[in-house]
Amino acid sequence: MLSSKTIAVIGAGHMGSALIGGILRAKLVSPGRIHAARRSETALAELHKRWGVKTFTDNAKAIHGADIVILSVKPQVAAAVVRGLAPAVQPSQLVISLMAGITTDTISKLLQVSGPVVRAMPKTPAPVDAGATAVAAGAGAGERHLALAERIFGSVGTVAVVPESAMDAVTGLSGTGPVYIFMLIEAMIDGGVKMGLPRATAAKLAAQTVFGAAKLVMESGKHPAILRDEVTTPGGTAINAIHELESKGLRSVLIDAIVTATRRSEELSRILAG
Repeated sequence: MLSSKTIAVIGAGHMGSALIGGILRAKLVSPGRIHAARRSETALAELHKRWGVKTFTDNAKAIHGADIVILSVKPQVAAAVVRGLAPAVQPSQLVISLMAGITTDTISKLLQVSGPVVRAMPKTPAPVDAGATAVAAGAGAGERHLALAERIFGSVGTVAVVPESAMDAVTGLSGTGPVYIFMLIEAMIDGGVKMGLPRATAAKLAAQTVFGAAKLVMESGKHPAILRDEVTTPGGTAINAIHELESKGLRSVLIDAIVTATRRSEELSRILAG
């Protein structure tokens, strides 16, 4: 499905580079069929050395001849970058946006084309092929275009198809979610250090604990509350820890964080649309 396609990645930074790596590790296309664009010539040289992809500092040249254009730039510069591509983009090209808070309708208007646009929200563990990406069909995109996007993002983790109306919530949950977990792991490490563990040991145990718990949720198919109850014994350490976490409002804080991130994504959508 993809082997004959040429893919241009505009903004081949952290996420863009991770996606390139996943695509090539999965052997979806050959290195020569990937065009990577960004401003840093040093970073581009490193990309070429590592993967053998074609590199560009000119975005318009990078998308020339591409079948799929992946926009992986920060929302703050999105409008300028997308407008700069408008004279070069073709209606036949599938445009996939990784830009948080920017609707497919806004992208189409900025590009001034009526071609297919798919919106995607990956997360930072994509470099280790453990991403969780939601994709949504936008203007002019059909099942065939969604299938291409699913194949691409499937190379770096799990993919879920959602309506575009749910993308702001996805941004608040899984798009921003790794930040919550990084902070959780950091706090667990500090707790271990406070109670006498060497930092390296605490870090190793905390990270593996979070990884193992997540894997158990995914592979067992059980609700997290059931798994929690299975390891909570009367009068034990777990129930005492749960009481402390609940009294400090951990559940409410995490819910509020997701709501806040979702609202910010909605704000970005309105700002960039206007």
